[in-house]
Amino acid sequence: MIHTALRLCLGLAFAVSASAAQPYPPKFDGARAETYKTIGETKLSLHIFEPPADSAFPKTNRPAIVFFFGGGWTSGSPAQFEPHCRALAARGMVAITADYRVASRHQVKPTACVADAKSALRYVRSHAARLGIDPKRIAAGGGSAGGHLAAAIATLPDFDEPTEDRKISSVPDALVLFNPALVLAEMEGLKLEGFGTRVPEERLGTTPKKISPAHHVKKGTPPAIIFHGKADTTVPYATAEAFARVMQAAGNRCELVGYEGQPHGFFNHGRGDGTSYRDTLARTDAFLVSLGWIAAAK
Repeated sequence: MIHTALRLCLGLAFAVSASAAQPYPPKFDGARAETYKTIGETKLSLHIFEPPADSAFPKTNRPAIVFFFGGGWTSGSPAQFEPHCRALAARGMVAITADYRVASRHQVKPTACVADAKSALRYVRSHAARLGIDPKRIAAGGGSAGGHLAAAIATLPDFDEPTEDRKISSVPDALVLFNPALVLAEMEGLKLEGFGTRVPEERLGTTPKKISPAHHVKKGTPPAIIFHGKADTTVPYATAEAFARVMQAAGNRCELVGYEGQPHGFFNHGRGDGTSYRDTLARTDAFLVSLGWIAAAK
């Protein structure tokens, strides 16, 4: 039998078949790639989708979102969030899907994934003027392990690259999370059946609590919306409920949208008849409208 402390980790890696099947390295028509980080011979790219050139959307001070793909910190592709990027760019945002190092390609642990995610946000903010982005309206989004990264850069004080200018914040201004891994260590009041919440320290590269977003929530953590299947046996719905509770207890905005009968990865484009993809995208749009980042659709 698999030790319960390993099951979440293995489940995450197993459940990413949709994202892992995406092409890597990806190529996107109508988007441009910029290298945001170089580690040895590895160059990491941001794939940038902008509003249509012939649209009436502003060319400066635009809201932006950076997506991180799922894959258990082991695999996956930025192509997972191409549909989301195209949809949000059509609504006036600069939408970006980011590459980052993963275990299968770069033999790294999740600590390096978090460092890359922080570097990606810091790059976007430091180049905001050139990219036509409002540096105070940059969201982070992601699914599963990518959702963990988005939440991690909003909460964790550690894992910055030592060579980067920490005066430039890597904290996003909002979060859009899809069945994210938010609780990676034991948490008071959280009782689960089936998969455990703990991933071994050896797998993570650090102590679980140090890399667990729910354990680092504080007043001022960015507003968040979470989409989570209630039948998710990889990242249990109860972990999203726990994160929402600590967010709200700290006085932060956190909306949790649960989907009855839906498993891990239910939100992905191409899943089922597309109902969940369309619904989560529409609710993401409404969340961004509520923040005043984009105008309500006519």
